[in-house]
Amino acid sequence: MKDYAPVPTEEECHEIMKRFNMLDNIVRHSIQVMTVSMALVENLRDPAVIQASLIKAAALLHDIAKTETIGARELRHDLIGGRIMRDMGYAAIGIVVESHVVFEGFEPNGCLEEREIVFYADKRVMHDRIVSIEDRVDDLVKRYGINRRIITLITENKNFIVQVEQKIQSFLIRNIEEIVSGLC
Repeated sequence: MKDYAPVPTEEECHEIMKRFNMLDNIVRHSIQVMTVSMALVENLRDPAVIQASLIKAAALLHDIAKTETIGARELRHDLIGGRIMRDMGYAAIGIVVESHVVFEGFEPNGCLEEREIVFYADKRVMHDRIVSIEDRVDDLVKRYGINRRIITLITENKNFIVQVEQKIQSFLIRNIEEIVSGLC
């Protein structure tokens, strides 16, 4: 049986976004990540394996610290955002937020995790458009590839994104590409 963590409602998430002065383009991106995430949730063979409300809230709040860190390209908005969520009493959202850039502890044959769905959905949304993994990785290199080390990390991450996609697919009743491309 899945334990349910406390999470804010969708309306409360939007209030939190306002409180942290999320830029409109980041809000639009986050809403689209939520849309992709929830489409995946709606197509799970067994929806009880995850907490849908956690996915919805975490998708909306995954970039909560992005506005704050835009000028400082080396700051990890994922870690700062995770801390913000924990400080607000939303530890489970904090874990998802911290995992949406650098994902640690992936178990390809393990139980499906909420953080995997949000991580994957984020990699399918460029700005506020749903795109292929290839297009998203190219965009990340252009925007954040400030040195060879970061470019290598981003491009190597593409293979990992595909692994996450394959794992999620194993829990779905429909093809993941059909689900995601149907949202465009």
